[in-house]
Amino acid sequence: MTASKLDQLRKMTTVVADTGDIEAVRRLKPVDCTTNPTLILKAVENPAYAALVDEAVAWGKKAGGGDKAVHAICDRLAVTFGAELTKIVPGRVSTEVDADLSFDTQATIDKARAIIAAYKERGIEKDRILVKIASTWEGIQAAKVLQGEGIDCNLTLLFSLPQAVACADAGAFLISPFVGRILDWHVKAGGGPYTAETDPGVVSVKSIYAYYKAFGIKTVVMGASFRNTGEIEALAGCDRLTIGPALLDELAAATGDLPRKLSPDAPGEAPAKLTLDEKAFRFAMNEDAMGTEKLAEGIRGFVKDLRGLRKLVAAKLV
Repeated sequence: MTASKLDQLRKMTTVVADTGDIEAVRRLKPVDCTTNPTLILKAVENPAYAALVDEAVAWGKKAGGGDKAVHAICDRLAVTFGAELTKIVPGRVSTEVDADLSFDTQATIDKARAIIAAYKERGIEKDRILVKIASTWEGIQAAKVLQGEGIDCNLTLLFSLPQAVACADAGAFLISPFVGRILDWHVKAGGGPYTAETDPGVVSVKSIYAYYKAFGIKTVVMGASFRNTGEIEALAGCDRLTIGPALLDELAAATGDLPRKLSPDAPGEAPAKLTLDEKAFRFAMNEDAMGTEKLAEGIRGFVKDLRGLRKLVAAKLV
C-alpha cells in the first residue's frame, strides 16, 4: 500500500501542527506544535475547552480585577494550552509574545522570560518551548538577548530575506517564513496565475533555505501559513513545516509519490551575502513593499485577536 503524502513528508521534514486545538493535535500526531493569538482565541471559544478557560478565570479573580488581571489571565491561557500540547507532542510548543509588544525590545524580553517562568512552574523546561516573536528589528534584538540566555525563539511574521538574515545574525533558533500570506499579497497586486513552483511564497522560502545552507547558518527554516497542499509539496524537505489541521488531513488522505524538493546537500543557488545593521535592515524593509505591508498587517491582525481574547476574558471576570 502506498504511503500517504503526509507519511512521506514526515520522512524528510519535521511536521508541525499549526493549531491550538488539543484534540486535533492528539489525532494528527505532529512532532511540534505552534500557536498564535488567533489560534488561542479560536481554541478559547471552543466549548470543549471551557474547563481550561474557567480555571484561568478563577485564578485571575483571586488576583483581583482590572486590565492587569485580564492580561495575566490571557497569558495563563496561552501557557495552559501550551502545557496541554506538551503532553501530546514529543517536541516543542511555540507560545507567542503579545503582538502589541512587537516594537518594544525590553518588554518582549520581559514577557518571554515570564512565559518560560510560567512553564517552569508547571514542570515544563525551556527546552520544550519556543517563544514566538514578530520579526521586527526590535523583536529580533530581543531574540538575540533571549538566545544568549538559552531561551530558544521562533521568529514569526517573516516575509523577506533581510528579516531572515537579521534573525540568523541574532542567533535565532527558528524562523517561520509565511508562504501563503506572500502569495496573497502578489495575487492581490495582480500577479499570477501561479503554479506551486512559481508561487512567490514558495520561491521566498527556497531562497532563504539556500542562503542558510550556503553560509552554514544553523537557524531552522520552518515554512508556515499555507494556502494549499501544493505549496507544502513544493517545500518537501524543508527543515520543518507548520501546517493547519485541514491541510494535514488533506495530505493524510492523498497518495502518490511526493518527491523531495529541498535538501541541505543540494540547497539551490543562494542569494548574495547580506550585511545588515539597523539602518540597512530598515532600508531593505522599506524597499520591500510586500514585506513591509504584510508584517504590519500581520501584527495588526494578531493584536486584533489578542484584544478579542482580552475582551472575552474581561466579560467572564464580571
